[in-house]
Amino acid sequence: MTSPQPTTDGRYRQVGKLCVADVLYQFAENELLPGSGVCAADFWSGLQTLISDLAPVNRALLQVRERLQRQIDDWHQHRRGQPEDVAAYTAFLQQIGYLQAEPADFRITTDNVDPEIATLAGPQLVVPVMNARYALNAANARWGSLYDALYGTDVIADDTGHSRIAGYDPRRGSKVIARGRDFLDEFFPLSHGVSHAQVRAYRILAGKLQVLLDDGTIAGLAEPRQCVGYRGDVAVPESVLLVHHGLHVEICIDPHHVIGQQDSAGVRDILLEAALTTIQDCEDSVAAVDAADKVAVYRNWLGLMRGDLRCEFTKDGVDHTRTLAADREYTGADGAALVLPGRSLMLVRNVGHLMTSDAVLDEHGQEIPEGLLDALVTSAAALHDLRKTAGCRNSRTGSICIVKPKMHGPAEVAFTCKVFAAVEKILGLRADTLKIGIMDEERRTSLNLKACIFEARSRLIFINTGFLDRTGDEIHTSMHAGAFVRKADIKASRWIRAYENRNVAIGLACGLSGRAQIGKGMWAMPDEMAAMMRDKVAHPMAGASCAWVPSPTAATLHAIHYHRVDVAAKQCELAQSEMLPVSELLSLSVAQPDSWSAQQIQQELDNNAQGLLGYVVRWIDQGIGCSKVPDISGTGLMEDRATLRISSQHIANWLLHGVCSAEQVMHTLQRMAVIVDKQNAGDPQYQPMSPAFDNSIAFQAACDLVFYALQQPCGYTEPLLHRHRRRVKEVVLS
Repeated sequence: MTSPQPTTDGRYRQVGKLCVADVLYQFAENELLPGSGVCAADFWSGLQTLISDLAPVNRALLQVRERLQRQIDDWHQHRRGQPEDVAAYTAFLQQIGYLQAEPADFRITTDNVDPEIATLAGPQLVVPVMNARYALNAANARWGSLYDALYGTDVIADDTGHSRIAGYDPRRGSKVIARGRDFLDEFFPLSHGVSHAQVRAYRILAGKLQVLLDDGTIAGLAEPRQCVGYRGDVAVPESVLLVHHGLHVEICIDPHHVIGQQDSAGVRDILLEAALTTIQDCEDSVAAVDAADKVAVYRNWLGLMRGDLRCEFTKDGVDHTRTLAADREYTGADGAALVLPGRSLMLVRNVGHLMTSDAVLDEHGQEIPEGLLDALVTSAAALHDLRKTAGCRNSRTGSICIVKPKMHGPAEVAFTCKVFAAVEKILGLRADTLKIGIMDEERRTSLNLKACIFEARSRLIFINTGFLDRTGDEIHTSMHAGAFVRKADIKASRWIRAYENRNVAIGLACGLSGRAQIGKGMWAMPDEMAAMMRDKVAHPMAGASCAWVPSPTAATLHAIHYHRVDVAAKQCELAQSEMLPVSELLSLSVAQPDSWSAQQIQQELDNNAQGLLGYVVRWIDQGIGCSKVPDISGTGLMEDRATLRISSQHIANWLLHGVCSAEQVMHTLQRMAVIVDKQNAGDPQYQPMSPAFDNSIAFQAACDLVFYALQQPCGYTEPLLHRHRRRVKEVVLS
């Protein structure tokens, strides 16, 4: 990226050999470092050493990516028209060092891991930490209302023929109450085969749950140990705390509440322990393109770690204040005090190795690798959590959990571990305090996953399949192999099946069960909760101890799947299963374009272009890094840079192989821009792209992402997005 030069206008100040943006310097000196236990001189000298020692290594690793891609491009170009030969391709990838030998069998040794990561299974939220309100909502999604989730979504269909009334609808409420009883019957059955629907009152006797039934008889839980606590008086409890598969459920009782009045036992709600973990994201879901943006990201993460982040906002004319939820206090079944976390365990996702940041310039006036800055600053912020002596804690084992995305192969994982070790030294932390989550979302990492895990074996807490970025890298890596199948058909590819299978199998073989998370990807349709409840149970069934969801409501509903599936038992079962061979992972998703009609080709271009434009226009013009974008049919889809990477690379692939023409693509982009403008007509901050396409920086960015897609490193969209977003910010400032 083009680097701004140090100036004397106050934007930068000299700190040793570095030029530090004043906004970052002031943040570090006045907010980040006070109370952290790290003095400013050590922090800045440590950053300087980090950059001088490791920035050259970072650049060298990026050069390896470029070299390998050129060699793969040449391979496919020289074999154009020949049938696929997996054996020859495998030998070639081994020869150039893309596919490496696996290490001998081993098991990870990570210690000091919080139970939310090591032993519990449940939903995981990913949220842009740049948005304080969303960040707080996600952190507080550790507990969610089952009644709210059922009442407000399509999980319960509106089949009464009546339109939804304003306020509380008792007809719909009765369906929610009945579904809540079904939930309790399924996972917390009562003795003698009776149903929770027959309960007139809940009470605690000698630490056990007793229920009074309609006929005046008494029953209890079929498994009495499921009752672990309560609030209020034992005879008339305010709530009853249950546990199943390690997840807590709270039956809240208030016969005077509007819902409790409708319930025979006075139950007003059922709370589910839902988002056990949340990834506070500095990467794909944010649009942080300069020093000021980076500080906004860091400030919110610091507030989460200190516990004092607040957000004030107005919704529907009512003022609201969001803060972090307190821990939850109960009386345990044994009569002792019982305290449960009120918030998700928070991980932070740093950026990858590719991008640089103008927040700090090195001694040559060049931007520094953004990932190095993220590692030091987000870890320094987490010191405020580690050094608390009272109050709510994030990590109760004294760890800092950092998810590292977009790493290509074991050498890049080893480099990240080296960065983390250097940061630990700067901040005075014991070795392996910084834990790493590996995003298995790049092809070279998938092919060498066991070696990647080996490099991080003492600090690994997470592996995750990211279908979207993985697909983008698949297209870019194999760009010259041929025209890719239509985007929807990629999901049925052999390599996708092998990718998902091998990730879990390798993770289990390396001893992640009981020490680290094995995760699966995002449910991208936040309004389609009935479909999620039908389909996403496949993730815990596949052995995943966490899977991504797009909202707190989705987390509450997805938690039901972890009651339905005993993930630990499922992992034991899967550990005996046969892993799909690497040859399946190397199969290609290329097609015979002659089999497509002109209508099918245009339909695919329309879908790609509309989704691409709908995301890019908000990213560029409004700085929104993740949003619910209506697709061409109006269905809201969660879009981030990973989905953009697929769309741009897919169109570019079809252009390269003559499936479509540049003129057809440009016409499609212009036509879809008109549709996207109409879809956003109700947004007062929206800037239309049409009809003056040449004046829309957002439209220009979308075009560049398609027509210059082949030149983008690994097909990533960040370089072009950052460049055009900076242009918009310069126009606003001028």
